[in-house]
Amino acid sequence: MPGRYHHHIKHEHRKRALARRDALTSADRAGYSAAICARASDLEELRSAATILMFASFRTEVDTSPLIDWALSEGKTVCLPRVLAPRRMAAYHVTDPAAHLTPGAWGIPEPRENLAVVAPEQLDAVVVPGTVFDLGGNRCGYGGGFYDTYLPLTRADTSWIALAYETQVIDRLPCEPHDLAVDIVVTETHVIRRA
Repeated sequence: MPGRYHHHIKHEHRKRALARRDALTSADRAGYSAAICARASDLEELRSAATILMFASFRTEVDTSPLIDWALSEGKTVCLPRVLAPRRMAAYHVTDPAAHLTPGAWGIPEPRENLAVVAPEQLDAVVVPGTVFDLGGNRCGYGGGFYDTYLPLTRADTSWIALAYETQVIDRLPCEPHDLAVDIVVTETHVIRRA
């Protein structure tokens, strides 16, 4: 069964990419994250976006706090996701990450209750997490399906931008029809645009 085979291969890629990410030193991660966020803030897609869904970093993910701070300082509407149910999340307007975020599902920082919900169609750009990406923008997430369900709800002209360490990018991921590709992958060394 191709579906099961692809799933197994993807799982292997995910496992290896996470092991490579976890093997980076904290100093390397900090340096790479700063470079990734600086590179991302230069993207026209983010500069021209008024409303952006970001993600709060967890464990060894790219540290998104410099990019969140940049977007807030530019006067943009910054949203962060909160898990509502299996495969379901929503975007909440955050103006003060230190005050507005609290450990949620699996200990991932999430917006507190009582913040305003922002509808998916209001988003101009979505900054997407993931475990492994390929040069075509194909993405492998963490297996929860939250972004696979959420991203199709955004507008056709909404940019999907992934942040990843170079070590998380491979030449080609096996893909299934339901897998979503991002438009741009930003690493510490370059910007990959989906052809």
